[in-house]
Amino acid sequence: MTIINIKTLNDVESLEQANPGASHSEFNNTYDAIKHSAAQRPEKTAISFFLQGDAYNNAHDISYQTLLSKITQSANFFDSIGLTENDVVAFFLPNTPEAHYVIWGGEARCQILAINPLLEPKQIGDLINSVRAKAVVTMNPMHQIELWPKLEQLLPDLIHTEHVIGIDIAHHVTGPMAEPAQAMQAQMRGGISLPEGKTYHNFTAAIAEQNGEALNFTREYTDETISSLYCTGGTTGLPKIARRTHVNELSNVKAVQQSNSQMLNEEMVVLGGLPLFHVNGALVTGLLPFTVGGTVVIATPQGYREPNVIPNFWDIVEHHKVTTFSAVPTVYSALMNFPIEGKDLSSLKFGICGAAPMPVETFKSFQETTGIKILEGYGLTEGTCVSSLNPFHGEQKVGSIGLRLPYQQMKAVNIDGDKITRYCDTDEIGVLAVRGPNVFLGYQLEHQNKGLWLYDEDGNRWLNTGDLARQDEEGYFWLTGRKKELIVRAGHNIEPKLIEEAMCKHPAINLAAAVGKPDLHAGEVPVCYVQVEDPSSLDPEELLSFAAAEISERAAIPKAIHIVEQLPVTAVGKVFKPQLEMQEIDKCINALASEMLPETQASVSVAQDPKHGILASIELGECDGEAKAAFVKKLGEYTFKSSCN
Repeated sequence: MTIINIKTLNDVESLEQANPGASHSEFNNTYDAIKHSAAQRPEKTAISFFLQGDAYNNAHDISYQTLLSKITQSANFFDSIGLTENDVVAFFLPNTPEAHYVIWGGEARCQILAINPLLEPKQIGDLINSVRAKAVVTMNPMHQIELWPKLEQLLPDLIHTEHVIGIDIAHHVTGPMAEPAQAMQAQMRGGISLPEGKTYHNFTAAIAEQNGEALNFTREYTDETISSLYCTGGTTGLPKIARRTHVNELSNVKAVQQSNSQMLNEEMVVLGGLPLFHVNGALVTGLLPFTVGGTVVIATPQGYREPNVIPNFWDIVEHHKVTTFSAVPTVYSALMNFPIEGKDLSSLKFGICGAAPMPVETFKSFQETTGIKILEGYGLTEGTCVSSLNPFHGEQKVGSIGLRLPYQQMKAVNIDGDKITRYCDTDEIGVLAVRGPNVFLGYQLEHQNKGLWLYDEDGNRWLNTGDLARQDEEGYFWLTGRKKELIVRAGHNIEPKLIEEAMCKHPAINLAAAVGKPDLHAGEVPVCYVQVEDPSSLDPEELLSFAAAEISERAAIPKAIHIVEQLPVTAVGKVFKPQLEMQEIDKCINALASEMLPETQASVSVAQDPKHGILASIELGECDGEAKAAFVKKLGEYTFKSSCN
């Protein structure tokens, strides 16, 4: 294959022209891709895993030969309990090697459903039932691990589930605590009791009985053979379930690898800190390195959330010679609190950022402080994982989501219903549409596919991402808004409807609108505007208590509730949320100006800009130059776009 160092959109197009048939992987299923990689380098380390961030030098290394054997045993185990290609095994797990065995072994035999373990029990149960999952995998009972108690609550209501599979954590404990931990785990596992009609399996023991040399079954694969079911969104609301294929996953990781083939190859050592229930964790820090023979460093079961990972991050990079990692903006921001002096970071080539917009100031500060490039990109579950990325070898445009990946089409378009009426001109804002082998089959529930697809004049089908964007003259894309109105809190998508429906249960509330409030740490946090007949009759604090009682997900509980007589509406009576978002930005800037420039007159205007989307313009009166510079720097740490004179 021709290797091109992608610097520009022309390079992407040249690669496609030189290899017109290379949009698909040479393999038609993920198992064969990993098998090929293992055959090339059986003794190479595929996974390094450690339990705590300060125990990074005591990792458990797993070779490619062992990885393939465990995946094969897992697939054969799922086959032995009667699962076939149309069945589903659901899992809610932390980041462990066993999670990878379940994912890729599950895809080899059937389909997997990845579930966020932080969801409330009812939400987990609803997801499991919605796909009629015959088997469920979680962690075995153990002190300080709360997953088995969640499953116990659900078991009577899991009407399709026949097999319950538990994974031990204690066998990863080393040193003097190993034996006591394993004894405790065995004791707690011995107390497991299941309802009638459900069979328990200890995962480690069950797969040990299986053949690890070859699959015990044969399968036929097509372009539409489903591999995985991933949930859209983060931790709130019952997510939509995206049906993805083996071709989707393999073509997407191949496109990412082609975008930077000199770095993403068998020499790569990727730090995995994002959860494996998220497509980024599973593909960018999972399938991608596995298919090219790289190494995945699993940084604790909790990933970046483990208290000792961020403080020891640079030591982890140095010890394991990490070459790249993927993280959300809050991780990059947190890393700047820990100095790099005296650390050998020569192995680390770049970091990847997605899931939430990167504040410009965070981007600049991180690169200036560490000297490490950040490649900001864009992707969505419905597009498998990644659709665009700033080129490593080309210009890094801060705030841009980069160039489209090879063999994917990406356009800003004008639409009328489900018709693409025209492609937008340079720098013209339109709906962001994506097309290619990475685009999923659709949602599990057919009615959720309404409005999902767009068609051009040739009848080609495009994915309507729900985002608004523009493409500049050099082919870089810039997000300008989120048509789908999700609130992105530290990389987690919060569905406004979840908040609004809960608040409307209050007898005095006629209408509710949830939007994001700018936040330095999380990017944005939810706030809710409620429309009532008599605003003076309600206390915001009482409504916050009401919200906390009605909304099961803590992340979705509004940080503030604003009581109004009339919400802004469009001509057809629909709540006009951009006005509320602009109000929150306005309040944020004025509060910041009052704090940092108390003696300076600040005039703030937040409006829809034809090029940038929502843009805040600030005019400052006479003030000290250093104070103004500090104010502008702090403004840049927020995710909204602003200009200051």
